[in-house]
Amino acid sequence: MKKYIHVFIACFLVTLAVNATNKKPDWGQTGHRTIGEVASSHLKNSVKRKIKKILDGQTLVFVSTYADDIKSDRSYSKYYSWHYVNKPFDVKYEDAEKNPKGDLVTGIEECKSVLKDKNASKKDKAFHLKMLVHLIGDLHMPLHVGRKEDKGANDIQVQWFGNGSNLHRVWDSNMIKSYEMTYSEIAKNMNEFSKAQIKEVEKGNVVDWVNETGDLAKDIYGKVKKGDKLSYRYMYDNFSLVLSQLQKGGIRLAKVLNEVL
Repeated sequence: MKKYIHVFIACFLVTLAVNATNKKPDWGQTGHRTIGEVASSHLKNSVKRKIKKILDGQTLVFVSTYADDIKSDRSYSKYYSWHYVNKPFDVKYEDAEKNPKGDLVTGIEECKSVLKDKNASKKDKAFHLKMLVHLIGDLHMPLHVGRKEDKGANDIQVQWFGNGSNLHRVWDSNMIKSYEMTYSEIAKNMNEFSKAQIKEVEKGNVVDWVNETGDLAKDIYGKVKKGDKLSYRYMYDNFSLVLSQLQKGGIRLAKVLNEVL
């Protein structure tokens, strides 16, 4: 009897391992990788070569999740606040009270500074390049520029197709997971932009983009309340914005990299 119990437990553990391995990626992976893929198609050839050298052949897609991967290591905890900006909706970033620990804007600017520094080591450049790729992605997820009091809508509990979730997670992972496309499929099927449209997306700077994203967050907050049951209609009304933000993120990431490298 004990033998059969041991066999059952072993099979159960193997099943858990397989399921964990096969778990579909969420926005944290698919979204960031999509932005990396889009950016790669807008880089100057000279910049592509520099990136390849700094990252020892790794691609923007591969390193795009690095800043999330290191969150479990406490030695990197000082970078956690770089992933978001909290500010009132009626106040622009430049006029808002700043997080003394840093935020998306200060994190991005520090990454740019290191990449421009001719005296910075290759190791430092690689770290800050990986961080920059991810942070530009975070900047374009609207609820990463959300309210402090509800942790960027993490405290706004809702249902997604009958399952418990929160408004932040709906935008951070649920919608893109429900779309069931890989990052390469999403990037390949983006709208084709003319040179004039690309120039329009590239306009402004990081602060301008944060304020733009904050306006999107305000609209998102205004259309959902705690306890709402979200499903097909919400996906239909909002997923085009998710795709638009992924494309903007890729184009703007390429712009920043073309400028600093």
